[in-house]
Amino acid sequence: MKTTETPAPLPAESGAPITKTDVRPPPPVKEKKEGTVLNVFSHGVLVIWAFMVVMPLLWAVMTSFKDDRSIFSSPWSLPDSLHFDNWSRAWTQANMSDYFLNTVLVVGGSLIGTLVLGSMAAYVLARFDFPGNRFIYFLFIGGMSFPIMLALVPLFYVVNNMGLLNTIHGLILVYIAYSLPFTVFFLAAFFRTLPTSIAEAAFVDGASHSRTFFQIMLPMAKPGLISVGIFNFLGQWNQYMLPTVLNTDPDKRVLTQGLVQLAVSQGYKGDWSGLFAGLVMAMLPVLAAYIVFQWQVVQGLTAGALK
Repeated sequence: MKTTETPAPLPAESGAPITKTDVRPPPPVKEKKEGTVLNVFSHGVLVIWAFMVVMPLLWAVMTSFKDDRSIFSSPWSLPDSLHFDNWSRAWTQANMSDYFLNTVLVVGGSLIGTLVLGSMAAYVLARFDFPGNRFIYFLFIGGMSFPIMLALVPLFYVVNNMGLLNTIHGLILVYIAYSLPFTVFFLAAFFRTLPTSIAEAAFVDGASHSRTFFQIMLPMAKPGLISVGIFNFLGQWNQYMLPTVLNTDPDKRVLTQGLVQLAVSQGYKGDWSGLFAGLVMAMLPVLAAYIVFQWQVVQGLTAGALK
């Protein structure tokens, strides 16, 4: 008998259908674990950093509701009862209400002036070419690198000769000058990312430069304004060196001066519960401002990169 051998399968010709049996599955690829290890490490660092930042804040808030005996006997335990009289005593007897009002006036006025003047200067430097443009821009950049400690003595004499020493408006002007370099640097980079076609269309329709700036370009720069406003608010609200040198009138002290006075005036017999209550009072506006505008801050910081 003749045996018939089974012919070998022929390779599929072009145009012929290929079945699943003709295609071999690729060999399994080993999963890379480097990315997983890196993610775990980065998340662990973020968790540790968040713990180091949040825990002191929570401890300060918790301590502000304790009495002086509980602060020293059990500093890490929860308060046995909420002592709201600490807050009222700090607000009235320690004059925190006056310090808070002075700080709101100084920071509010300086923040508005910084944003208005800084945005106008940054817009001109970013969108118009004229002789000396880069020189003026680098002057602002140089102001960021100049240590404020070197200018305290001449600044004191300049403010004194102008008759602005121990005044609210004098401190506002100094805060504006102190914050302008960073504001111009930040907003100039932001204004460069805005489209020029909208401004050109406004000029074609007959809008002036001032109207184009205030009604078109400035609203478009809202994320950048909010971001730089938050940074300036943090720096001006927590400023201690400038008001200490330029504001020696006890009736016009700001919060930072008031907290130091509250801690130092009575020595070791200080009102520790009232001090922590005043500390939380000074801290709450900063936290509230950042919580409310946190998304705008992120949007303003990433707008230039996205465009």
